[in-house]
Formats: sequence, structure tokens, C-alpha cells
Amino acid sequence: MTKALSIIIILSFIGIASCKKDSGSGTGSVCDTNKAFAANVRPIFQAKCGITGCHAAFSLNGPGPLVNHGQISGAAASIRVAVSNGTMPRGGSLTTAEKNSIICWIDSGAPDN
Repeated sequence: MTKALSIIIILSFIGIASCKKDSGSGTGSVCDTNKAFAANVRPIFQAKCGITGCHAAFSLNGPGPLVNHGQISGAAASIRVAVSNGTMPRGGSLTTAEKNSIICWIDSGAPDN
């Protein structure tokens, strides 16, 4: 019985030690590189959120318009939650790469780069 318990404890330790946070969990992120707003994030918002979407220029939805860096970075915390849990974009979807780009950009301080 003691040997079996020792094996269970060792295997549990190995399992816990091998875990890492990922962006899908909503608790952290794994970003191998910083994402640039202009190259990686703005195109996603233009295609899926702002310009002619739910968060266009005079939108009253959620945090309001999300068409420029100031608006998007100002709503970064709520955007991160909505993207992480899959509630946005409503009526559409983001690829894993798009989600990671947004989350990594936010996690790096939402720079205007």
C-alpha cells in the first residue's frame, strides 16, 4: 500500500509540474513574442469588430467604438476577458492565432506600435 501511495504522489507531482498556463484558460498567457498593434491587432479589429461592425464609430455596444488604438487599449481588460472566454465577437469567431495576438498584445501593455 505504501508503494502504491508513493507512486500516486510522484505521478501527481509530475503532472502538476508539467502544467503551464495558456491563453485559452483565461488565467494567463503564453506569448513567445510581443504582438504589434498595427501589424497584428488592428487588422483583426478592423475585420471583426470596428469599422462596419458592432463597435463602429458611434457604437453604444459594450465599451463603445473600437476603431483606434486609444479606444481599443482603453477597453483592453474587458476585451481580454471577452476574447479569452469566447463571448466576442458576437455572431462570429476568432482563430486561435487571432485570440493569441490580441491577448499577447494586451498582456504586453497594449502598446501603440
